[in-house]
Amino acid sequence: MSERTRAHVFVSGRVQGVFFRDTTRQTAQAEGVDGWVRNLDDGRVEAVFEGPREAVESMVEFCHEGSPAANVTDVDVEYGDPEGVDGFRVRR
Repeated sequence: MSERTRAHVFVSGRVQGVFFRDTTRQTAQAEGVDGWVRNLDDGRVEAVFEGPREAVESMVEFCHEGSPAANVTDVDVEYGDPEGVDGFRVRR
């Protein structure tokens, strides 16, 4: 079994109103990653990914592209220890 990790990600650019959150949810579920994603008032998207290191890295890479209509300009990520998030959901 692969080592689990956690990534806390902030995505900047045109990332709201372009199905970024739903595409992130679908991709995370396909990768077997737990966590959540939400829009921030400043126009960024915030996400937390927990799971096997390779799958979490894949989600961080996904954030550099996002949904087809997104225009990502920056991705900030901090890694840490998993906190036991279960499932993946879109937060409001």
